[in-house]
Amino acid sequence: MKNLCALFVAVLALCAPAAAAPQSTPAPAARAATILFVGSSIFHRWTNLAQQMAPLPVVNRAVDGLQTPDLLRRFDADVLSLQPRVLVYYCGSNDVDAGDTADHIVARIKEYVDRVATTLPGTRVVFMAVNKAPEKRALWNVVDAVNRGVEQYGAATRRLTYVEVNPVLFNKDGSPRMELYMPDELHFRPPAYDEFTKILKPVLTKAFETP
Repeated sequence: MKNLCALFVAVLALCAPAAAAPQSTPAPAARAATILFVGSSIFHRWTNLAQQMAPLPVVNRAVDGLQTPDLLRRFDADVLSLQPRVLVYYCGSNDVDAGDTADHIVARIKEYVDRVATTLPGTRVVFMAVNKAPEKRALWNVVDAVNRGVEQYGAATRRLTYVEVNPVLFNKDGSPRMELYMPDELHFRPPAYDEFTKILKPVLTKAFETP
């Protein structure tokens, strides 16, 4: 009888399901060794971006005509799919032309940067100032308000680095350097991008190389 009981216990032990191994929390995806440019036509038409930023690894996903709500809608496809080490943002110019207020534009830029901070806390954000193009002369006050709002937000939160580029677009007498612009007085000729490279590249190099 004892032998029969022992055999029964052994069979039960063999049939019992094995204890599930403890599940470990998956590690967050590593940031890609990439600098991602997002925004509107000022970046989209930077045709020599890769060469001018070399050896920094850049990806350009800017699109002509985008406004700040468009970038929010494209966030997952543009940013989460790549998870860049550095993100460079230029948008808001088309919002100004559409008649939006500086407060609304700045609020959407903040929302975008906050989303980066929440979902990709290791990613550094660099904001290139909205250009005071001659085409926007009547709205330069709005452009200034947008840039100051973003600059102040970056200084207060340290969630982004604000990069001012407008001084290189003007002569010493305060007039626009018209030779930098296409006939539409909005988009740029190659020499303007040479100027932007001198300003942006050291900032991006530091951001990319900082652990």
